[in-house]
This record gives sequence, structure tokens and C-alpha cells, in this order.
Amino acid sequence: MASAVLQLAAEAPAHPRLDALVAQARERARGRPVRVGLVHPCDAVALDAAARIRDEELAQPVLIGPREAILRAGDVAGIDALGFEIIDCSDNGPESARRAVAMARQGVVGALMKGSLHTDELMSAVVDKHVGLRTETRISHLFVFDLPRYPKLLGLADCVVNIAPSLDAKRDILGNAIALLRKLDIAHPKVGIVAAVETVNPAIPATVDAQALVAMARAGAWPGAVVEGPFGFDNVISAEAAHIKKIESRVAGDADLLLVPDLNAGNMLYKSFTYIGGGECAGLVLGARVPIVLTSRADSLPARIASVALAVLGAAQD
Repeated sequence: MASAVLQLAAEAPAHPRLDALVAQARERARGRPVRVGLVHPCDAVALDAAARIRDEELAQPVLIGPREAILRAGDVAGIDALGFEIIDCSDNGPESARRAVAMARQGVVGALMKGSLHTDELMSAVVDKHVGLRTETRISHLFVFDLPRYPKLLGLADCVVNIAPSLDAKRDILGNAIALLRKLDIAHPKVGIVAAVETVNPAIPATVDAQALVAMARAGAWPGAVVEGPFGFDNVISAEAAHIKKIESRVAGDADLLLVPDLNAGNMLYKSFTYIGGGECAGLVLGARVPIVLTSRADSLPARIASVALAVLGAAQD
């Protein structure tokens, strides 16, 4: 059994592009680290992430939640939680979320990261119309993947927040993602808008939306970005598949970002990349006043660290 575990560990794919992303964020943080509010970090996983963030010199974690619960979680994790700044709150997730959002509004923290509270508890505070972190742009989510068989980082949006986005919502999702990719030094991001087929078919609304988004790009909505679509997944990922179908494209086989039609498609693609494709990713909520890391219980520690790195880069001022 032990030898089988060692074999699986040896066979686990490396993710050098995410490692480079973390190094880029560490360099950006040098001398002036971003204060990241870790919201309700009341379990060992959250405390372990806080320690790694600090030890990697990526950011300065600020623990926002009930002090005694945080100290108990630190004991379980074998981490001295007193080594962190702790903002004491009452013993429930929503109160921790409200305090964290208020600190972000005041500029006390430059990014937020979900701890052991429920996602809807954090996001309810974020999207509150009166005291939340809304901007003029619709809130969306972006994953950035390091895939063993793809030559560079690949963005995927939106797989988390927007369930069945309208054309206007897709415009904001696309704009949010392109803005973050530029902060990763991708000056001219190549965007593929994905649907079931690569031709415009009025019976498939995603293809009609793709056509409209391409027209917006040509009209100057996202200067410097190359936006094409609709694509089937095969011909946006493979230049050879596009060539066989006689698709002339600057994006096929070289996309920096895929815009999916809805959450169903995005979520399944995200999990396929992870569980079958051997990919690892960083993820970030965009369109709020500060970047927000939404962690899942299934996320690996490298994914959590890479997501904080993405938040550090996303929080950087232009």
C-alpha cells in the first residue's frame, strides 16, 4: 500500500506555470505585502493555509473570526495562531463575513479569502447593495489552469458564480477576466468563446451570444484582446482540429481564456480538467472592490496557495 502511494505521488504531474505564478506574486509582494483577510478560519485547513501564505511570503494573513475558535483550530493544526493578527468576532460565519467586508471597504485588507464558513455566507455580505463590495461591474469568477498537455496557463470563466449569464453578464465576465490576465503580463489575451458547435445557430443561444461578443471586441470593447467564436471545445484547444474543419483563427490552439456558455458547462469542464486532465488551478472572484478567494474543501493546498498568489496580483494597482 505504501509503495502504491509513493508511486501515485511520483506520477503526480508538476505544475511549473502555477509555480511561476506564485513566484511572480512573491516578487510583487516583496516589501509591501497585501493584507489578506482570512474570513472565519476556524478549522485546521484554514490555519494551515494561513501559515503557508505567511511562510511563502506571499501576503500578510489577517484572521477574521471568533478568537477562541481560531486558537482551537491552530492547536489542532499544530500552528500558533497567536502569531497572526486576529480580529475577534462573534462565533458565527455571517458576522465574520460582515466584519471582513467592512475592513475591505475601508481599505484595511486588500483581498479576502474564504475560511470555514459557507460560500453563501461570505458572498451574501460581499453583494449586499448597501454595505457590500459591489462595483459597476457584475461579479464573476475566473479559474487559471496549469494543464500538463497545454503549453501555457489557460483561463476558464465563469464556472462558479453566474448560472445562466445573459449577454450583458457575459460581457462583464469577459471584461473582468481580460483585466486580470493583463495583470499577469498577458498584454494581448486570446479569447475563445465556447459553445457546442463552431457555427452560429439561432437554436443555440450561446452561439448567437458569441457572435455578439466578437462584434463588441471588434468595436473596441477590449483593446488589445483577440476575441473569437463560437468554437467547439476541440477546435479552440487544438489548432489541428481547427485546420481540419477549415477554421482560420488566431486563437485556436493558443487561447489564454475560454468563456463558457453557462455554469453547467463550466463546472463540468473545470472538474474534467482537474480529475481527468491532471490540471491544477488558481481561482478568484472578480468584479468586487477587492479580489476574493473562494476555497473548496476539495481544493489542494497548492491550489489554495496559487489562488492567493492570483489575488495578490489581482490586487495590484495598475
